Amino acid sequence: MTTPRTTRRQLLTVLPAVLALLAALCSSVTAAASAPATAAPVSAAAPASVTDTHTGYATALDSPGTPQEGCGVPQAYLDAPSLFVSLNVFDTPGDGTYDTRPVPEQDADRTGAYDNGRNCGRWVRVTIGDYCTGTNDGDLSLPFCRDGSWAADDYSGATADLLVAAGCADATAWCRNDRNHLGLSTAALRDWFVKGGTRVTDMYPDHWNNRRISWSFEPRPSYTGDISIGLLAGSAPERPRITVTALRNGIHGVDYFDGRTWQPAERQADMGQAFAIAPTALHGTDYRIRVRDADDQLVNGGAEYSFPMPDACANGCHDYTQVSYETDHAGAIGTGSVEGGVGGATTGGEATPPTVPGQLGVTGTTATTVSLSWNASSDNTAVSRYLVYRDGQPVGAATGTTWTDTGLAPGTDYSYTVQAEDPSHNRSNRTASVPATTAAADGTTRACTATWHVESRWTGGFVATVTVADSGATAIGGWKVHWIWPRAGAVTTGEHWNADLTDDGTTATATDLGFNGALVPSGATTFGIWATGYAPTVPPAFSCTPA
Repeated sequence: MTTPRTTRRQLLTVLPAVLALLAALCSSVTAAASAPATAAPVSAAAPASVTDTHTGYATALDSPGTPQEGCGVPQAYLDAPSLFVSLNVFDTPGDGTYDTRPVPEQDADRTGAYDNGRNCGRWVRVTIGDYCTGTNDGDLSLPFCRDGSWAADDYSGATADLLVAAGCADATAWCRNDRNHLGLSTAALRDWFVKGGTRVTDMYPDHWNNRRISWSFEPRPSYTGDISIGLLAGSAPERPRITVTALRNGIHGVDYFDGRTWQPAERQADMGQAFAIAPTALHGTDYRIRVRDADDQLVNGGAEYSFPMPDACANGCHDYTQVSYETDHAGAIGTGSVEGGVGGATTGGEATPPTVPGQLGVTGTTATTVSLSWNASSDNTAVSRYLVYRDGQPVGAATGTTWTDTGLAPGTDYSYTVQAEDPSHNRSNRTASVPATTAAADGTTRACTATWHVESRWTGGFVATVTVADSGATAIGGWKVHWIWPRAGAVTTGEHWNADLTDDGTTATATDLGFNGALVPSGATTFGIWATGYAPTVPPAFSCTPA
């Protein structure tokens, strides 16, 4: 199993109050000893209590890493794809070399709060604590918060409920010296914490510096519904590897029925939500499981979940694949929705997903931001939020139809998709992707826009002209225009001129031909298309990327 690298994370954290007492009592304090005191490992024999409050440091975490580095669930299928925490895999103060995963029984005293994955899928209530006024860089051999002190401020006391989705195994003081360290997702730090009923939106990164925190395990807030089951890529009918999500109180085990008796499923290394099972009959393709939570109790009164191998996985699953199941649990609907939302139902009482958001487009860029907009989805109940994905990874959620992605690299290409979710956490398919490029780092603004005009139309066809204009403060050397047709498959482009055009019936991209690529500010050029089908009554949402 691959150990997460420090380059995958922005490490930032918090010091337990007990450190100062230890430093005063110990006559031979070393630099390594400035780490917080260690506690008994969270183990199968002594699971962390829901009521215990832990005090430690917090770091900022951009991504939970690959499924193999954490709980086994791909990020997009987590119950809360952008609102997660990591727990420490190891408890090895001053030692960054130990890297055996899962931690074997003979090394139980080196087990961190991640507990070999046994705390995956649980929820924690996190409270923000004091701010460090000095250097707080997580050097393995140096004290936390050097040349400064801890101070309360306006952000102290803010709280959030977050999902345990990963383990931290980096060779840093955060992940080795502080047993109660949490890695907090940057999306949560930006706007998910609440104080006095108001969202805290300006704590990270300017007022962060790896704060102290306190936290405790808790059952998932406002939980209803039932579990979700997925098959990991590479699963085969004779020995599928499943993940279980949408849990009220984590997962300590899965039992599978082999046709005669219930058997304990094998956890996959320390991926706490991934288990290998077997069919109910030799060479069969039907499966029956039950799940045990963090208290080692069968969930939902011992509910059994039965499902067949999906047709798409008959010769092995090429990608992560969700499954539909049948169950005797009265609260379930038998669909196993992909993922639940923060503080809400996991499947709810109905299974109709929203429609796909329409006309996703880029409305503006700077050196570090991309702004998006789209048309609202519809649903048989309501649309509760829209999930935004950058380069295939979730980066945030919006309740309206606009979103601005921040903290980006200048002069960099990105792609975005959006997905709608209803109150029962049914999700639409994602939109087709749209590209965006941030402005250059030197502060110059390179930008372009694209608009169209239908020149003529007739039954079964139309001709349109697209105008590309330099809308920035500096000249551009080329352009690329991308759009999504309002109705997939309703338009087929034929002849086109003054651009290189690709069109799959859903999305289209036009690129300059060289001679018409260079534009000065406020300058413009045009290209044209001849198409079969009916001209859209609502123009496509164009996004223009300067070269």
